[in-house]
Amino acid sequence: MPMVNLLTARKLSLLARLALRQAQQTRTWGAFLRAGRITATHVGRVLHQLWLEVTGFVFLVLAGIGSLALYREYALYQGGKVNPSRIVVAICFTVMFAWFGVSSFWKTRRRNKSLTAKDPELHERIR
Repeated sequence: MPMVNLLTARKLSLLARLALRQAQQTRTWGAFLRAGRITATHVGRVLHQLWLEVTGFVFLVLAGIGSLALYREYALYQGGKVNPSRIVVAICFTVMFAWFGVSSFWKTRRRNKSLTAKDPELHERIR
């Protein structure tokens, strides 16, 4: 099998670059690039919203687990088996994770309102 010499590879590389530059100047290629950019932007927004909602849900689940621990620790405290510091830790954990969860959903809602305010037609297309 004959080896391709370096000069031929450079010529092919130059030809490919020239063809790409020429293709970028056409309307069709520009339309494809614009469509790809718009699609990537919208997909990115949806993925960010999904990320905020999933993390908010996880934080709320953790807050629920913390509230169960708070209930258990309070029952033990009533029985005189544990000191109040464990209840304080459970309260702080539950409140902190509940705040993270709720604020994540608020951020999603606030973000949606700002996007529909910028583009009212987007709001109509979503409905």
